[in-house]
Amino acid sequence: SISSFFCSGSRSSKTFKPKKNIPEGSHQYELLKHAEATLGSGNLRMAVMLPEGEDLNEWVAVNTVDFFNQINMLYGTITDFCTEESCPVMSAGPKYEYHWADGTNIKKPIKCSAPKYIDYLMTWVQDQLDDETLFPSKIGVPFPKNFMSVAKTILKRLFRVYAHIYHQHFDPVIQLQEEAHLNTSFKHFIFFVQEFNLIDRRELAPLQELIEKLTSKDR
Repeated sequence: SISSFFCSGSRSSKTFKPKKNIPEGSHQYELLKHAEATLGSGNLRMAVMLPEGEDLNEWVAVNTVDFFNQINMLYGTITDFCTEESCPVMSAGPKYEYHWADGTNIKKPIKCSAPKYIDYLMTWVQDQLDDETLFPSKIGVPFPKNFMSVAKTILKRLFRVYAHIYHQHFDPVIQLQEEAHLNTSFKHFIFFVQEFNLIDRRELAPLQELIEKLTSKDR
C-alpha cells in the first residue's frame, strides 16, 4: 500500500515534500473545493475551465499547488525504484535529458541523477509556493506582475517529473496498481495547461503520443 511506502523510513522521505496546504476558510480553499467537485463529475475539460467571475491568477495558483501535491505523492510511491544507480541522469526516454538550473543558486545547468534533479526541482517549487509575494494566501493581496511566467516555469518543471515516471518507472507504477491514478492526474494536468496555454508544445514532446491518446477521447 502507499502508506507503507511512506512509513518504511526508506530514502523516499528525503524527496517527499510536505503537502502544501491551502488555508481552510480562504477563498482559494473554496476554489480548490470547486475544482474537486467538478473533477468528481468526470468531465475534465469542464473541470479545468475558469469558474465564472474568478481571477485567472488565483485559479492557476490553486491548481498549481494541487498539481504539486499530486506529483509529490505519485513520485513518493516510486522513489525506491528511482535511485542514483537506476537513474544516473534525469531523462524522459533516450532522446530527452534534463540538466538542473534554478537561475539563482545554480545558474549553469548541471547534469545530475534523476532523484537529485527531482529533489532540487520539488524543493525549488515548494520555495516558490511558500513565497507570499508570489503566491499570496491572504485575501486582497494582489498577485505579482510576473506571476504567470513563474507559474509557467513551475508547471513546465512539474511536467518533467511526470515524463520521467512514465518513461523510466512505468513498470513499478503498474505493479503498485497506480496506473489509473497516474493517468487521471496527468490527464487533468494536460487539460489544464492546454486550456490556458501554459506549457510550450516543444516541452511536451517527450509524452506527445500519450497526450494525444489521453486527450483524443475527450474532444
